[in-house]
Amino acid sequence: MILEIIYLVGGLALILVGANALTDGSSAIARRWGVSELVIGLTIVAFGTSAPELVISVMSAARGATQLAIGNVVGSNIFNILAIIGVVAMVRPIRVAQSTMSNEIPMALLAAVALLIIGNGPMLGSGGVPQINRVDSLLLLLFFAIFMRYTFHQARKQTELESPSEPDNRSRAMSPLKAWAWVIGGLAMLVGGGDLFVDGASALASRLGVSQAIIGLTIVAAGTSLPELATSVVAARKGKSDLAIGNVVGSNIFNIFLVAGLSGTVRPLQFGSIGNIDLLTLTLSSLLFLAMARWGGTRIITRSEGAILVVLYVAYTVYLISTV
Repeated sequence: MILEIIYLVGGLALILVGANALTDGSSAIARRWGVSELVIGLTIVAFGTSAPELVISVMSAARGATQLAIGNVVGSNIFNILAIIGVVAMVRPIRVAQSTMSNEIPMALLAAVALLIIGNGPMLGSGGVPQINRVDSLLLLLFFAIFMRYTFHQARKQTELESPSEPDNRSRAMSPLKAWAWVIGGLAMLVGGGDLFVDGASALASRLGVSQAIIGLTIVAAGTSLPELATSVVAARKGKSDLAIGNVVGSNIFNIFLVAGLSGTVRPLQFGSIGNIDLLTLTLSSLLFLAMARWGGTRIITRSEGAILVVLYVAYTVYLISTV
């Protein structure tokens, strides 16, 4: 029990330190390239902070633990929207960029709807059991390629569409070599910390006899999403709302299109006990996120709206625990 707690505390410490280094390094790189923090959040930071989900889901698929792989993706995305966006908004109200509201958030919603449709394949006439087969996986990867093409297209237009924000002293003084060192070191600490945290949490959960699906939807999902949480909170505290939002939205798109796509090519992923309650929670959470961003035309997610998101996540978690 003591070893598991050490893993949890040590993993969380690495995640927090890594998130701070990654935020500063990626912001400096964005400014030097003349690219906005939103694009960096949607690519470098989102890919790096999604690395724990990618590693765990692919390894789970390879070992036949398909419910853990899917549960990790679904649970992480729910955690990203309800818990992370909620907590970040409570720390500081989030202003959502027009391009994010019009393009990236709808893409994340599309990803959630795609997973909902795949999960209901048998009801729609595909036969068999609910699963992400290899054809579904290749389609998800195709969507990921389209998203990346769009993102890099946006990056090329960035200099004309947006003027970069005024850098802080730390970013201004950071050399390119140091910035990249901070990004790489931050990512390494995020991945290492996430692995430690999940190992400790999974060991504790196993002692309680919790099912594979519940572990994936809760402890593993929250553990692998801690990099996103830490990075987004640190970014929000520094006034970098574009980076905070881009990180979460980009990670949700990466998780479904890339993580689930790659995992499904390794082995078809059966949903098992992960059903419509979970898939609808993800889809409706994405829809609520978009509605809050559009509400009142201000493109601001307030502290009270953030609190609503957190309460909804707590309610969903209580529901999961009650089904054990």
